[in-house]
Amino acid sequence: MKDPLHLSEQVCFPVYSFAKEIINRYRPFLEELELTYPQYLVMMVLWEFEQLTVNQIGEKLQLDSGTLTPLLKRMELKGFVIRVRSSVDERIVNISLTEKGKALKVRAACIPTKMMEAMDISLEDLMVLKNIIAKISKK
Repeated sequence: MKDPLHLSEQVCFPVYSFAKEIINRYRPFLEELELTYPQYLVMMVLWEFEQLTVNQIGEKLQLDSGTLTPLLKRMELKGFVIRVRSSVDERIVNISLTEKGKALKVRAACIPTKMMEAMDISLEDLMVLKNIIAKISKK
């Protein structure tokens, strides 16, 4: 009888290892853009919505403001985003793209294709994987 507590019997460990591997494969492409992986996620959300509050970004990326705030400050120093406190409620911080941040989207457009090539996987296989992950995480 197999021991259910052996690492080789676990689903969680290969998923954990895979997540780390994916982020590592993004690294060389993102370094060219001066972005970390979490910053890249923020940029993708802002490329889609252009302006959001810190809380809205956090909801979309499942990150808390304690994680986002220092990350956004570094992105502002690089000139990719602007952080502005709301005049109505100073607890709310609005994040918007700068022209430099908007322009970065053109340079980042090739990353998904480069990632598929780096992983040597087809779009169809990626979609199957994405659908399985979404089913498990109910997203």
